[in-house]
Amino acid sequence: MTIITFVTPWYGPDAPGGAEAETRRLVGQLRRAGVPVEVLTTTTRDLYADWGRSYYPAGATEIDGVIVRRFPVQKRDRAAFDAVNARLMRGALVSAADERVYIEQMIRVPDLYEFMTREAGDRLYVFIPYLFATTYYGAQVCPERSVVIPCLHDESYARLALYREVLPRVRALVFHTEAERVLADRLFPGHAGQLREVLGEGVDTDALGDGDRFRRRHGLDGPLVLYAGRREPGKNTPLLLDAWARYWRGAGRARGARLVLLGPGDVALPADIADGFLDLGFVPPQDKHDAYTAADVFCLPSVNESFSIALMESWLAETPALVHAGCAVTVEHCRNANGGLYFADHDEFAATLDYLFDHPAAAAQMGRNGRAYVLSRYQWPTIIPRYRDLFARVLTEKAATDDTDFTDLKN
Repeated sequence: MTIITFVTPWYGPDAPGGAEAETRRLVGQLRRAGVPVEVLTTTTRDLYADWGRSYYPAGATEIDGVIVRRFPVQKRDRAAFDAVNARLMRGALVSAADERVYIEQMIRVPDLYEFMTREAGDRLYVFIPYLFATTYYGAQVCPERSVVIPCLHDESYARLALYREVLPRVRALVFHTEAERVLADRLFPGHAGQLREVLGEGVDTDALGDGDRFRRRHGLDGPLVLYAGRREPGKNTPLLLDAWARYWRGAGRARGARLVLLGPGDVALPADIADGFLDLGFVPPQDKHDAYTAADVFCLPSVNESFSIALMESWLAETPALVHAGCAVTVEHCRNANGGLYFADHDEFAATLDYLFDHPAAAAQMGRNGRAYVLSRYQWPTIIPRYRDLFARVLTEKAATDDTDFTDLKN
């Protein structure tokens, strides 16, 4: 029996959202569907921890019925890594030598790769996301039995030569949207028959929000725009805050509109428009779903998305979306769903908000369209069979030489 083995830099209740949350959900759903699944990870806590120090003990443990094997991280040259990473974050070009510093001083976990080499005959490895050393080194152990879910963004990291060395050589790449696949084809051409599949991402659809409760709790009675997610430059929240400040000083103040901010990270709110914001920071899941339902518009300014669970959650609450025109993925979602609008600059931000506020029937229909889109494409009973089929196809090609029993993955 082949074990579907996810390899990711961190895993557990302390890990943040994004690819980390997707991994936990996907692993759990595969286990519940009867697929033999394990996780290989490091002893590091999460994205925001010191990657050269252990937080969890090394060894095997069980989380929600899944065996999780943690491998110890080694000390790293953090200053050297940070110096290169700072240039990459600014979009600057770096040398081949800098690329080696970047990947070698990111996360050092040799015991993980030694284990993978010993166990390769009994496992199919699934790496997520592309960015980390666990994928770069791990995917070279046994590329013909490796699948990568890259969570690819159009960013400077994706243009590093080191990823062009590895990603086109694994057996399969899995994408959340067609726009992500198109980006991969542009960045990593000439893949010689590699499977490249758009499988989407599973979304939990059972949450129910109470918008009236949210408004009563916070004393809100005017139009609400909601942002939920990390507040940082990588998510374009500085642009959102600036665009909102300009809008609120004009039409927004007259409307009594508020921008509600949820999620971790610090924000600088202009003092002269404090009445136009409600910054709640990190809130429990139920409060978040109440906020989705209370909002008139969900705004996602990020241009670095490969799927966006937050967008799907807002549509499940039948809230129309406003996304950045520079993000091919979220624009694709809005067009396919007819569930929202998009803006490219401050003037378009104001104009689209005015339209949604002034045309409540059209906005409500966009929200309903968005919910129908999520339910028709991204429920787990739709997503899990796609993964099982892909795993079976990858293993079928090896069955003649390694006696893999793959039939159970199709059922």
